[in-house]
Amino acid sequence: MSEAQTPDGSGQHTGEHQRPDPGSGQRTDPRAARRRANERAAQPGAAQPGRNRLGGLWSVFVVAAVVLLLLLVFILENSQDVQISYFGIAGTLPLGVALLLSAILGVLLVAVPGYARIIQLRRSARRGSGRG
Repeated sequence: MSEAQTPDGSGQHTGEHQRPDPGSGQRTDPRAARRRANERAAQPGAAQPGRNRLGGLWSVFVVAAVVLLLLLVFILENSQDVQISYFGIAGTLPLGVALLLSAILGVLLVAVPGYARIIQLRRSARRGSGRG
């Protein structure tokens, strides 16, 4: 940049980089562009890099490992045998295993009809959108 092109008209170089005119053929300084990007990122309210899928997957694995560890401790601490009978079928199971199985069956009892309802609503939505 020549002294005649200074923004304040004083003829002295201010040290700030000016954006070149697109038709002039000048190139921007990559360090200046990087510095401007860093300044924008440091401003409050500036968009920060979001979470990615791998980070979310890592979080899910950590939570799942903790839950499995807690379930294992629960089963090992409740190892006394209990008598289970269901519609004429009888047997003995450790208390922790029996409670875990009953919880899993309870979740399935809610999840399977819920999933069937979701499929039903998706089908009716597809049929409704095909008419328009």
